[in-house]
Amino acid sequence: MSMNQIAFGTGIAGVRVSMAKPWAVRAELPKAPDLCADRSILRSGSSSSRRRDLVFVVNPSGANGRTGKEWKKLLPYLRSRLGADCNICESVTSGPSHAIDITREAIREGADAVIVVGGDGTLHEVVNGFFWAGKPVTNHDREATRSTALGLIPLGTGSDFARTFGWKNDPHEAIDRIAKGQRSRIDVGVISGEDGEPHYFVNVADCHLSAKAGYYASRYKRFGNLCYVIGALKAFVGHRNQDLKIKVNEGAWELYSQVTALCIGNAKFFGGGMKITPNADPHSGNFEVVILQDFKWYDFILKLHKLYNGTHLTVKNVSSRSVHSIEVEDVSGSGSIYVQSDGEHLGFLPRKFCILPSAVEMIC
Repeated sequence: MSMNQIAFGTGIAGVRVSMAKPWAVRAELPKAPDLCADRSILRSGSSSSRRRDLVFVVNPSGANGRTGKEWKKLLPYLRSRLGADCNICESVTSGPSHAIDITREAIREGADAVIVVGGDGTLHEVVNGFFWAGKPVTNHDREATRSTALGLIPLGTGSDFARTFGWKNDPHEAIDRIAKGQRSRIDVGVISGEDGEPHYFVNVADCHLSAKAGYYASRYKRFGNLCYVIGALKAFVGHRNQDLKIKVNEGAWELYSQVTALCIGNAKFFGGGMKITPNADPHSGNFEVVILQDFKWYDFILKLHKLYNGTHLTVKNVSSRSVHSIEVEDVSGSGSIYVQSDGEHLGFLPRKFCILPSAVEMIC
């Protein structure tokens, strides 16, 4: 697939323009910036080659259309704050997995950063775009000394990953962070199933009730954060706790009876602000695994405040452990235990989850 096919450029004035290098938009002009038509600009040695090439991956339908509207309002500030030092590209996604393609091509062409404008779903796709066939995507220029960084302007429904860093849904604050350009390497989780195809995540992966709730919640995003409540209510219908087998750090299999939910955190929050894995740290090189056992529907009502403020680890039938890999299987072999990561439905157990320490540089 060619670059023109997967990442069209849109000028700040809103006019779509075809170009040889569609993700590099020149932002130094105040109204209708020109586009970088020279595909070799990053290798030319000109003054513009020293400018940072930033690719903004925008999901216009995110947060029930709010992301697209907020992005348009944000453009003048973005241009004033970054235009003097950066080549700016606006790449608008057109459907599922488009952000993955945009990201891979931007990395191959040597972008300084790929910046997510949206929520955890768009972030999830962009993170998966940093990898291809089980390996990191790399710059075509083998002499390049700087890797492409991941950035985030949180404008989604939940924006749970941003909460781990204490970031608000404040796009101006996010742009100031991008302007400073400070980088830190973060861990990435990788999930493999029976088909062997790896899938990547940066926030939280989970199994059973919470994953089923997330599956239903994704159908009600138009209701904002209320979608998580609706998803949970629907997931409880017909829910049964299940016995699961887990293998931690390539050790022996262990049986966990009557599991309600199993959560694997690279970061702390999911479900619109629930601090489910409160000790998780994306710089630690480990997951935090939290397992809820034998929970009834009324347990969630009585203990919901503890789940949201992260004090549930002292509750009966809740356990936590730090791991770098974990395999999970359904004892019954029914193939009906839901799995999700970063709010994206991935199918059903069995699955293996492993940590990739310091896998991606992030602007933070």
